[in-house]
Amino acid sequence: MFSQVDMMRIVEQYRGDAIVILVFRASKGWKEVTSRPELDIPVGGAMGKASSFALGLALARPDKKVILFDGDGSLEMNLGTLITVAEKQPKNLVHFVVQNGIYASTGGQPIVGQDVVSFAEMARVAGYAAAYDIENLEEFENNAQEMLSEDGPVLICVRTIPEIRLPEERAAERAAAGNRGPAHAYSALKKELEHVS
Repeated sequence: MFSQVDMMRIVEQYRGDAIVILVFRASKGWKEVTSRPELDIPVGGAMGKASSFALGLALARPDKKVILFDGDGSLEMNLGTLITVAEKQPKNLVHFVVQNGIYASTGGQPIVGQDVVSFAEMARVAGYAAAYDIENLEEFENNAQEMLSEDGPVLICVRTIPEIRLPEERAAERAAAGNRGPAHAYSALKKELEHVS
């Protein structure tokens, strides 16, 4: 297991002009490394639905790489999405699953099957073009560029150290977000995509 932020720093190196979609705790880590915030979309408050949103965006804009940082708990709430993504075969979608074994955003409750579930195996069986289980940072660093450039859909399950958000932190983040939440991000992305179309 390794730090989510260390993994994200590697992704940022190869990100290019990809749209990055972030679920809950991934938003915090990605803010530390992103160089293109106008192409970043946080989807907090829609647990289990980020993969469906990412699929829709990937199909609507096949000219743009779409990178999703999903949570293991979030994905468990909508496992059927793996079949839908596999059926549609978006070549431009890279689906990360940050597997820390808990619901980090709501206090650290364990996910179902935290020690036995294999999201990569589920994706393979569903029909993803490629799926990987990554347990150490060196392995990821050595293979990241190749995995991120493959035709998708690609699922990359990374085993990370849990970073639990305490209730006080959650309240402070909501207060600080103000008008710069998802609606602001969608507006910024829309302007960016209109600019490059």
